[in-house]
Amino acid sequence: MAGPALRIAIAGANAERGWALDAHLPALRALPGFTIEAVSARTQDNAEQAAAAFGARRAFGDTLAMVRDPDVDVVAVTVKVPEHRAIVLASLEAGKHLYCEWPLGRDLSEARDMADAAAKVGVHAAIGLQGANALAVRDAARLVREGAIGRPLNLRVVSSTAGWGAIAPPFYAYLQDRRNGATLATIAGGHTLATVEAVVGAFEDVAARNTILRPSVEIAGTGDRVERTCPDHMMILGRHDGGCVSSIEIVGGQAAPLLFELRGSEGSLRIDGHHPGGYQCGALTVTVSQGPEEPAQPAIPGLEGPAINVAQIYAQLDSDIRTGSRTVPDFEYAVRLTRLLDTIDAASDQGRTLPVPQG
Repeated sequence: MAGPALRIAIAGANAERGWALDAHLPALRALPGFTIEAVSARTQDNAEQAAAAFGARRAFGDTLAMVRDPDVDVVAVTVKVPEHRAIVLASLEAGKHLYCEWPLGRDLSEARDMADAAAKVGVHAAIGLQGANALAVRDAARLVREGAIGRPLNLRVVSSTAGWGAIAPPFYAYLQDRRNGATLATIAGGHTLATVEAVVGAFEDVAARNTILRPSVEIAGTGDRVERTCPDHMMILGRHDGGCVSSIEIVGGQAAPLLFELRGSEGSLRIDGHHPGGYQCGALTVTVSQGPEEPAQPAIPGLEGPAINVAQIYAQLDSDIRTGSRTVPDFEYAVRLTRLLDTIDAASDQGRTLPVPQG
């Protein structure tokens, strides 16, 4: 680390549960480049409880006041997706660097607004696509670039998550409404598609079948049911810019191991992982047909589960801010990935193969 620690403020901290607690907190504690300056929550009482749990110097019941504070260098946005835009734009107006969880916005328009604002300000704006940035995925991409399996021919992926099953806890009821932007397609699908692109290149065209298999969802412990308006199963056929073709299945309501098998002209490669929240949440390993690769180790020892890959993004963001490099997935990539998801929706609705808009 060169220079003083970057002072980070976490929007959406909770002392009892949540992604900030499970992933961001252990990741930041393991990195010398950051210090947790402040946290915010919906009420001042909740914020003070979170500050005690996170070891933050200050607590804010008003997130917008927190991001405007001159003692904050970086803002981590870990709230629900519908709240991202207001916090991100306020942070950018205040000149703060950002780490915003994926998906960036509820739709392409919101994502484009935030990416344009970030480009205008010129700060570092990282998007939380930690699966695609995992060391094992980066290692797999390197092996493919270096010709370890020859020319990539076809990729088969099955990506499962325990979410979007028959029952949802009350705090995940909002995930069933596609208008909120946090769906199986955007979360499990987005992380999976970003990883696929990292290894075999950008999608050129797609065909798809998105399906709602369980249109009614039980809310655990309440006796209530809500309508599910977002797909809980996706099947995607893709062609990539290097000529590789892919078949990708995104499965809700099933905590099963990841299947990621890439066949090349001179060998094969696979990525393995198993976490009920999706493979982006835990450790991954990569193997090539010529012999096992060394398992990818986290850059920061002692971390496990969701914190592993989040810490990797934070470590790169720290370096980017200090050196001026730009290695972390950013808001512009978030826009491209959102556009890809929109194209997959359209391909499913229209029942035909569609080109993926580039640029």
